[in-house]
Amino acid sequence: MTKKVILIASGDLRTSANQTCEAAQVAMEAQIVAALERAGVSVERGHSFDPKKGHGFIDSQKYGMEVFRGIDPEAPLIVAEAVWQYSHHVLHGLVTHKGPILTVANWSGTWPGLVGMLNLNGSLTKAGVNYSTLWSEDFTDEFFLKGLRQWLSEGVVTHDTSHAKPFEASAAPAGAVQLGADFGRALKTRKAIMGVFDEGCMGMFNGILPDDLLHATGVFKERLSQSALYAKTLTVGDDEAQAVYQWLLDKGMTFHFGPDETTDLTEAQVLLQCKMYIAALRIADEFGCDTIGIQYQQGLKDLAPASDLVEGLLNNVSRPPVTHETTGEELYAGEALPHFNEVDEAAGLDALVTYRLWRALGYSPETTLHDLRWGRQYTGAGIDAYVWVFLISGAAPPEHFIGGYAGTSSERQPPMYFHLGGGTVKGISKPGDIVWSRIYVKDNALKCDLGLGEVVELPKEETDERWNLTTPQWPIMHAVLQGVTRDQMMAQHKANHIQVAYTPDADAAQRALYAKAAALEELGIAVTLCGVS
Repeated sequence: MTKKVILIASGDLRTSANQTCEAAQVAMEAQIVAALERAGVSVERGHSFDPKKGHGFIDSQKYGMEVFRGIDPEAPLIVAEAVWQYSHHVLHGLVTHKGPILTVANWSGTWPGLVGMLNLNGSLTKAGVNYSTLWSEDFTDEFFLKGLRQWLSEGVVTHDTSHAKPFEASAAPAGAVQLGADFGRALKTRKAIMGVFDEGCMGMFNGILPDDLLHATGVFKERLSQSALYAKTLTVGDDEAQAVYQWLLDKGMTFHFGPDETTDLTEAQVLLQCKMYIAALRIADEFGCDTIGIQYQQGLKDLAPASDLVEGLLNNVSRPPVTHETTGEELYAGEALPHFNEVDEAAGLDALVTYRLWRALGYSPETTLHDLRWGRQYTGAGIDAYVWVFLISGAAPPEHFIGGYAGTSSERQPPMYFHLGGGTVKGISKPGDIVWSRIYVKDNALKCDLGLGEVVELPKEETDERWNLTTPQWPIMHAVLQGVTRDQMMAQHKANHIQVAYTPDADAAQRALYAKAAALEELGIAVTLCGVS
């Protein structure tokens, strides 16, 4: 049995976020340390609280390397996360660490520690690093303690992933498989362009697809720059921006404005977002992009309001029209331009396949990623299920919301993340059947987990409480995943993001799932079906 472990905490790059979240991290670490000490294990923190910075997180790759130089590479190591973290702050040290590694997060939606841990897990999986993972509400439950005891004695934690089984075309409906396979072959033959406005958002190593693996699917990157997007934004006329804004108002969308630029959403911020929306479509058209992703965090956030409004509009088939600068031709008329938030290229490939395949199936093709943020059991209003909170700041299309545009509002992004503001695309996802998925890299190959789910409508009080326990400015989806428990999902999922798309009904969801599985297999992506009997 291990008698001593090293504990580290990767954090945000933004000092304001680290300072705000410090208290939650300290509280969680105290619970973890108490659990370890009860097991007879001493804990040494690998880095200390910095009074000048006002927090105790590893907040850069540079500092992370300094920290790891002082850590015994053979020591058992815990990476504890109660907050969002940038995986590249610690990935360099974990790649070469020889001792057992355990990632741990608190089961809370307040700060996205679960999301941060899942990103780190996906990054470690892509990097080929052996690790174990655990999560808990208060670190006294038997699930956590049993896993901790196993890790301390064996160096690994084993989880139940019996819900995940390889896709077998022979067991699927023949018509759906044929449609999907034909679709996949056509995509590889025709090829497509993925516009990438700066790679590696927030250290998301798992969100960068190696070019050779992507090329095998028929998709190729066009590497673009956020500086070019900003420059193009400044060329858009005030009248064009006003026309986009007025279109949204006419559709019934609500904007929650205030007087203070530093804390409130203002009309000036929204109009600049409308210009960015136009600029994004014009650049995408210029380079022939079939899907685009904007990093939108470091760099762009210091120049312009956040791109959330831009992203949600791009992902909606019904959206404000944009014309070519010189010819006047409408760009991408009658189509969405699938956008992948935080330039997560795995989500981008998924979004492109899903959007086009749903078109071929005759379904509404709007798709988005969400953070796998948190969840809890809900009983009442005819529901008795574990209901997840899927939440993302950008990319969610109004078509997914109850009431469409009329049920969509825009609120200011939290100042600790975006000091120049910018409005979100906020709404409550409508009830219905969905197919969920995640493409990821493992063993230097593309993989995809696929499953079925249902979006349920919760009472207003429960929805409001879930919003208040997470991020109330962002759109929310109440999701029930078919055949997958909370802990199975956490054990198997290799990303902070999850892709979702609606289908007309449960039978249509089954057809879409198998068609998509066959399409992905045709593209060379190994598919695992999760919770699908």
